[in-house]
Amino acid sequence: MTTTVRTFLPGDNAYGQNGPAFQGNLRKGELRGIIHINKNHCVGCDTCSKFCPTDAIKGGLGSKHEIIDDACIYCGQCLIACPFNAIEQMSFVDKVERVLDAKDHIVVAQPSPAVRVSICEEFGGEPGELSTEQLVNALEAAGFVTYDCNATADQTIIEEGTEFVKKIQYWVLGERGPEVDEQGKHPFPHFTSCCPGWVKYAETYAADMLPHLSTAKSPLQMGGTLAKTWAAKYVLKCDPRKVFFVSVTPCTAKIFEAARPEMNSAWRWLLANKEIPADTPEFQDIDASLTARDLAELLRRKGINPLLMPKTRERAPLEVYSGAGTIFGCSGGVMEAALRTAYFALSGKELDNANIEVVRGHNNAIVEATIPVPIKALGGKTYDVHVCVVNGANQGLKEVLHRVRVDKNRYHFIEVMNCPGGCVNGGGQPIQHAVVRNFVDLKARRAAALYEADKDMPLRKSHESEAVKRLYAEFLGEPGSHKAHEVLHTSYVARPKYK
Repeated sequence: MTTTVRTFLPGDNAYGQNGPAFQGNLRKGELRGIIHINKNHCVGCDTCSKFCPTDAIKGGLGSKHEIIDDACIYCGQCLIACPFNAIEQMSFVDKVERVLDAKDHIVVAQPSPAVRVSICEEFGGEPGELSTEQLVNALEAAGFVTYDCNATADQTIIEEGTEFVKKIQYWVLGERGPEVDEQGKHPFPHFTSCCPGWVKYAETYAADMLPHLSTAKSPLQMGGTLAKTWAAKYVLKCDPRKVFFVSVTPCTAKIFEAARPEMNSAWRWLLANKEIPADTPEFQDIDASLTARDLAELLRRKGINPLLMPKTRERAPLEVYSGAGTIFGCSGGVMEAALRTAYFALSGKELDNANIEVVRGHNNAIVEATIPVPIKALGGKTYDVHVCVVNGANQGLKEVLHRVRVDKNRYHFIEVMNCPGGCVNGGGQPIQHAVVRNFVDLKARRAAALYEADKDMPLRKSHESEAVKRLYAEFLGEPGSHKAHEVLHTSYVARPKYK
């Protein structure tokens, strides 16, 4: 069985309500203290500090350790590395359980790709066991409506991929005009923005890279916004104020991301378009974030075991997605998914083989590749797109940032995932005992299951998804539209470094 992680509830000033607009590294309204070292259990082994990518842990060998909030990016790698289970995580299980039991909201759960290849481990299943249908059936039994994160991963690819294509049009093809200027003029290289650990790292330690980051929200954040705008109106057919959105994530940094003050796009858009009363109190796009471990705890409280749920399911409208959305949980998965769509957008034809294995990165901290793309606007002339995939902020990220600062033209597109191997190895994943971790490559097992699921999908490219097509037809208009930017894009803030 897996290790049970100690959790704690948010404190009285967890959101920094009682202070100025900027408090050290954090803004008012942002969660702090998400990861905590319990000094009663810490033995000073110093293992945690070796896995911290930002030197956010104070304390040497033999002394009690402490996490410095202003330096922490909340990735949770210290937590899963601690051999004495001394590191604790903030939990919202109680809050979600209360809302489920009250039955006065439509409680929407959005399970991430990596959770479906790990959740069974919490119930005695094999590492890497794919449990999509069982997981969704378990969520339904618990009282949730499922909006699959794989579907919004497809949506992220369309918006993020559009940004990248606009940059090619602007910088390579020399196109100008309103349709390309706004997005295209931002410089290469183009960085992914799906990983909240990477985003906070960039804001704190690499602010010079912020103009390079995609403004597209992460799939979970897009899910929260869309659930309360488009889905509430067209699918759930309910008052958007009655939607309570729960992200189910392999990542502890996602807890921080959900509380960012700007992540209230649905509320702002609904107010501006008079779809909710003008006096509606402010609400976040995501109401609560649960890690994979948190979800397991919630299911256990309700007496639900995903392993005992049916292995078949007829997909509802919010559960439709492509194989591209499935591989987001792997290092290189976002890059591969984006390239499948960008290739089509630039060349006017589909890839002969959707498998772009040269960018799969879970076995290496840094992967470089060159992708030849025949550009339709150049009469089919081939243009080499140079890409980089990096995972593990304490492994290859500093080197990649150094390369970019030395030569801005080295790469066109860079995927960054903070955790080694990507989301499959996130800080919110089940923690196996050492007897398993020492002999089984968990991240490889979990990643292999996602790639296998992708391979078996009838549609493997985000732009082929019927759910994506419906969303643009009913709500957004076209990729990169003004409305899309209002609800599906975000901004970043340079944060002071911890001294």
